[in-house]
Amino acid sequence: MLRSLAGAGVLALGLTACTGSDDPADAGAPAPGAGGGTGRRLGAEWEKHTRTFMAWPASENVWGDQLADVRKDIAGLAAAIGAHEPVVLMARPEQQEQAQQACGGDVEVIPLAVDDLWARDTVPLFVEEGGKVKGVDLNFSGWGNKQEHGNDGKVARTLLERYGIDRIETPVTAEGGSFETDGLGTLVLTESSVVNANRNPGMSREQVEGELKKALGVTTVIWLAGVRGEDITDAHVDCLMRFVAPGVVLLDKSYPGTPADVWSRSADQARSVLENATDARGKGIEVIELPQPDPDGITGRGDAFVSSYMNFYIGSKGVYLPRFGDTRADDRAQQVMKEHFPDRAIVPVRIDTIASGGGGIHCATHDLPAVGG
Repeated sequence: MLRSLAGAGVLALGLTACTGSDDPADAGAPAPGAGGGTGRRLGAEWEKHTRTFMAWPASENVWGDQLADVRKDIAGLAAAIGAHEPVVLMARPEQQEQAQQACGGDVEVIPLAVDDLWARDTVPLFVEEGGKVKGVDLNFSGWGNKQEHGNDGKVARTLLERYGIDRIETPVTAEGGSFETDGLGTLVLTESSVVNANRNPGMSREQVEGELKKALGVTTVIWLAGVRGEDITDAHVDCLMRFVAPGVVLLDKSYPGTPADVWSRSADQARSVLENATDARGKGIEVIELPQPDPDGITGRGDAFVSSYMNFYIGSKGVYLPRFGDTRADDRAQQVMKEHFPDRAIVPVRIDTIASGGGGIHCATHDLPAVGG
């Protein structure tokens, strides 16, 4: 999620973040040495899921008069994913019935207290170990104590207990949106969102990397610089770049002709790093730029509006990406997804209110992998 910290009024104070022979799922087997010596593996999102977790926006204190609209966005997204795979949506007990009515019968709504919709960051990061799925509790802290998180800070532990999933502890404080992986031992993240005194005071990059290798079982960590202090997440990687197959990433690119800013410079730095990096297999990485839509052609608005196509979600049978209203750019993004995921449905979803709050589809979803998927 890339919500601006400046000039967002009530939102700035309360809103948080976030395959066949041609299909990447065929590349889902661990690479030699994957597991970092721990026997753990952090799988790729394109591997099979047991379910998708989401959360119901809970409070007018966060969303103000946008609460009804953002709930419509979440309900529509949950229903779209629920048509293809199981969706479990967490909602405060007193809001469970309302959420169920809004989302429809393809979505299971469970009573579990949350503060906001950003399941990507509050739900544990799941790994495979010993033939079981386990959950790494990343100590969610409201993006470095930038907002209240009394309920969301407990989601990881509570969810693991509910589903009987073993909990893995780590001294690192981070969020699920901080990390991107190929499922073969490669981890990409921004230094700005993890090696930061607001999450991990006193920890060096080397120390953070060592702990992540132990907790997640990754063997190769690629660091991007990111951006500090310009959004609540300190520039999560999932709005900047995403793997679509081992050795292939999509990279966000500003709309052609727009003035260079801190975000475009961050993307330029990321491209330089990725083009010169090698993954856990010792192979190079192909970088494919995907331009943002025309700012004058989108239907959403707001200082914190996220118009990056990178914040898509790869489901077991579908790929869900935002539809911003710039037909040419939207169609191009859908075609790119179809080229990389030919056996999945490509499902564009309008999420203008979620995006106006600085997040996207990936921020609002979190996959529970199927063991051996």
